[in-house]
Amino acid sequence: MSSADVIVIGLGSMGGAAANALAQRGLSVLGFERFWPSHDQGSAHGGTRIIRQSYFEGVEYVPLLRRAYEGWRQLEDQAEAKLVTITGGIYIGDPEEETFTGALSSAREWNLQHEVLSSDEITERFPAMRPADHAVGLFEENAGFVDPERTTAANIRVATEHGARLHFGEAVLSWTATRGGGVEVVTRHGTYGADRLVVAPGAWSAQLLGEVGAPVTAERQVMYWFQPGYSRGRPVFEDYAVGRQPVFIERTDGNEQVYGFPIADGSGGGIKIGFFHDERPTDPDAVDRTVLPFEIARMQSRALELFPHLTGPLLQAKTCLYPSAPDDHFMIGLHPEHSQVTVATGFGGHGFKFVPVVGDIVADLASRGRTDLPIGLFDLERPALLG
Repeated sequence: MSSADVIVIGLGSMGGAAANALAQRGLSVLGFERFWPSHDQGSAHGGTRIIRQSYFEGVEYVPLLRRAYEGWRQLEDQAEAKLVTITGGIYIGDPEEETFTGALSSAREWNLQHEVLSSDEITERFPAMRPADHAVGLFEENAGFVDPERTTAANIRVATEHGARLHFGEAVLSWTATRGGGVEVVTRHGTYGADRLVVAPGAWSAQLLGEVGAPVTAERQVMYWFQPGYSRGRPVFEDYAVGRQPVFIERTDGNEQVYGFPIADGSGGGIKIGFFHDERPTDPDAVDRTVLPFEIARMQSRALELFPHLTGPLLQAKTCLYPSAPDDHFMIGLHPEHSQVTVATGFGGHGFKFVPVVGDIVADLASRGRTDLPIGLFDLERPALLG
């Protein structure tokens, strides 16, 4: 039976980061992933993920985001790869809506550089956008996006360079905490042992974590790329592209929240946009990846409320999975019954920007059973998970 100090189940965004952090600390790491490296079957694909610090989801996240930003720079240096593009970010809402008020609270609490803009000021600065007349926005200069596929590949490469043995196309069938305080992991190719285990299963949380993972729901989400309609008197390509258009999040008049990105792939590209939560639970092994015409029409109708000239064709649409907890906060900690097992899940919708710091947190927990980083919000036994 092969052995290691730590086995990591799931080598996507968080598991890959954990494997990297653990390997760099000198531990022998064995990892398993059911799919191929940087695959498109889970939650970490589609070319871009937003990074930001003025966090409307809660002021508690900001210290971790500051640490994550340091981690992004470190990973870029280690992998010799460009992962981060800073574009600025605009978070638009009704004056009392959480998208705006939550971002403003975080910015003020942590003295983050920001500007508050009226609807007219948003349009003046970012001509492609036409928010509702009464809307307000918080602009954060230090926001932007990261490349998820390159990030996962970078973590895998650096982890491997530090001795990690990573198996792809090898799904884990089961794991067991052993009497001696170690773990045993069974795949279709064999049985493996280790002193400690990290489970970062993403959308497969219920299958691999039993009752601990039961609160996590895998939601089917769709990302869309629409091309603007260009003509005389309308915004031009540059108004939609990196360098002029920031990443954005918007919710006004009770509409569903949307998020999106500037054109990042040249003049033939499109604005990427999606709904933040579509509330469509799915089986990750049987997700419907066909995007239907009514879904496209619904998304384009919503997009036109913010970008009135986004009238060109749909360039592509891709599905992804959001593994989310009931309160939309992450789940990170030692397994309540097996202290040699570290759990990291529930990152759907807003987790990717935390990849470097989550890798460090998980490495702390797996190597010494605790972390000095603030993770109380992510307790595996908090009331929201026990209802």
